[in-house]
Amino acid sequence: MLDVQQAFLRRLEAHDLVTPDRSEGNQRRYSRDDIDRVSHICGLIDEGLTLAGVSRVLELQAEVTRLKAEIADLRRTSRAG
Repeated sequence: MLDVQQAFLRRLEAHDLVTPDRSEGNQRRYSRDDIDRVSHICGLIDEGLTLAGVSRVLELQAEVTRLKAEIADLRRTSRAG
């Protein structure tokens, strides 16, 4: 599906970049969100980022998303008040 090696997926997990669920047999079970995240990570790596760089970019993207939601909430609150 993603055309990546198992070792690469293990490295992503070791760097806490993806955390798949586990089956009773301890096999990794990737959700659609996990697959989308791995695809995004692969794109960042293709652009030349290291795993540390990818981690930082993902942190910053999450922060931007959180801040945008906070701004939207503040705007709604100020309009309602």
